[in-house]
Amino acid sequence: MTDEQIYRQEAAAEYDHAFSHVSAHFVPFLLQAARLAPGQRVLDVATGTGIAAEAALAVVGPGGSVVAADISPEMIEKARQRLGVSPSASAAVEDGQALSFPDESFDAVLCSLGLMFFPDPGRGLSEFHRVLRPDGWAAVSVTTSPERSYNGMISLAVARHVPSVAAATARRFTLGDEGRLRSLFEDSGFRDVDITTKAHRFTLSSFDAYFGPFERGGGSSGQVLVMLPAEARHAAREEIRRDLRDTGGPIDIEVEFRIASGRR
Repeated sequence: MTDEQIYRQEAAAEYDHAFSHVSAHFVPFLLQAARLAPGQRVLDVATGTGIAAEAALAVVGPGGSVVAADISPEMIEKARQRLGVSPSASAAVEDGQALSFPDESFDAVLCSLGLMFFPDPGRGLSEFHRVLRPDGWAAVSVTTSPERSYNGMISLAVARHVPSVAAATARRFTLGDEGRLRSLFEDSGFRDVDITTKAHRFTLSSFDAYFGPFERGGGSSGQVLVMLPAEARHAAREEIRRDLRDTGGPIDIEVEFRIASGRR
């Protein structure tokens, strides 16, 4: 087993501890943007541990179906565990930029906090458009800025210690620009493109309650964090603690998402 595989497993294992409450808060807005309804066939791309897929399954009901897809086998295993044995749900390892599904296979496509990690998000949206049936909707959520991202401060702190990841960190937030996001949807063939902004303040009981899952390798930020030398990890931790103005009590994290949708 390689170090890379270990980190991917840690990322999957700690993802829910790090992010599930954040994703769960914003997922209903994503499903609403995708116009989900009972009986639909839904694809959830970059499903992670299956949080959006599980919520979609509850909406489409027994007459519908949900396919949870992710490029990470470790994440797909977690999604399968979440979705259980429902005959209406399945999970598959898929590259969101090169989906294996036939044209016009789904009534709706979801992508919760995934498109911003695609090397070519326009190509991903073109694939979403291809697998949608006529008049089907795709909906994605992305973060708007590091300062209003749940783990943005961690990403910035890591980038200061690992300059090679700084460019990738910056690219992650470029889709937060409403004009760029709209253009990507329209250039991929979507009509009636709609973009909304949702924000929420999350209160954590302590700095450790917030930072612990990342320190154990949770999520993409955690994967890079655990690869830092011990001295750099400690320095990053203290920088983040100062940025959050930790005084030993509860801490607040302001989070803002952009939710974009379009019709095939």
